[in-house]
Amino acid sequence: MDWCRYRFRCVWRLPAPPDTVYAVLERAEDYPRWWPQVREVVPRDEASGTARFRSLLPYDLVVTVRALRRDPAARVLEVGLGGDLEGRARWTLTQEGTGTRVLYEQEVEVRARLLRILAVPGRPLFRANHALMMRGGRRGLAAHLRSV
Repeated sequence: MDWCRYRFRCVWRLPAPPDTVYAVLERAEDYPRWWPQVREVVPRDEASGTARFRSLLPYDLVVTVRALRRDPAARVLEVGLGGDLEGRARWTLTQEGTGTRVLYEQEVEVRARLLRILAVPGRPLFRANHALMMRGGRRGLAAHLRSV
């Protein structure tokens, strides 16, 4: 087992139409407005930028992000990640009743030196940290969608 590799899968159910949710998720530069753990997103151009995250642990992750797939018809957004995390993340949205089922999938390798050193003892904390971040994102997005 490679202790520095992670696969995450998370499902959010939101009471808003998929196209509305997609429109919010495709605007990554606005994530800090509604997702507390996304501290900063700085676009470089239309297809790339940098992002800084921090959840419960007192450590910022900084990643470069580049668009790999932006498909409003299929309601799929996929990005490549570099920097402290290397890999991919994907949002897939589907209609569920009058709302949206949001599937988030992420496959990454931790590249940050300190996190690699702490890979074995820190793994349960890193996974819990990610779960808290995703919970904050779901809550923030649900509140944001109620306000738009």
